[in-house]
Amino acid sequence: MEPGKYHEDAEVLAKDWLLRRNCSATPRQFVGFYLAIAVFSLGLAVTVALTGAWMVLIFSGLEVVAVGVAFVIYARHAVDYERIQLRPHRLLIETRSAERVTQHELNPRWVRVEAGPVVSGKWGRESEPITLHVSGKKIEIGQHLALERRAQFAAELRVWLRRCS
Repeated sequence: MEPGKYHEDAEVLAKDWLLRRNCSATPRQFVGFYLAIAVFSLGLAVTVALTGAWMVLIFSGLEVVAVGVAFVIYARHAVDYERIQLRPHRLLIETRSAERVTQHELNPRWVRVEAGPVVSGKWGRESEPITLHVSGKKIEIGQHLALERRAQFAAELRVWLRRCS
C-alpha cells in the first residue's frame, strides 16, 4: 500500500513495510524438487535391492523421510513475515512465524528504535535484530533483513516515527 492511502478503518496509512524471507523456490517447485529426489533415491535403491542388497532400501527410505522432515520444517517458515504499519497515532506490528501470528499496537511517539550491533561471531558476521523499546517492553523486528540492511531500516523507521510526532 502506498503512503497516504486509506486503510479499511479510514485512518491514513503513513508507511507500510513488509519484511519477508528471501525464498528462492515457490512451494510447487519445492514439492517437485522433493519428489524428484525421492523418486531418484528410491529408484536407485530398488535397482540395487534387486541385485540382492535389500538393506539399501531401508537406508534409502530413512533418507527420504529425513529429507522430507527437513523440507517440512523449512516449509513451515518459508512464508514468515513482519508487517510494520505506521499511522499518525499507531504503530502496528504483525509477525508470523510458522503458524503463530503475533500483533502489537504501539504509540509511535513513545517508541525508541535500537539497531543491533554487527559483530564478528563464530560463523562470520552476526547481528542482533532491531529492538523497539516502549513502556518497558522490548519488541524485536527485522529478523528477515540482511545484516547490512538492518541499520539502514532502523534509521528509516526513526525518521518516519519522528514525522508522526
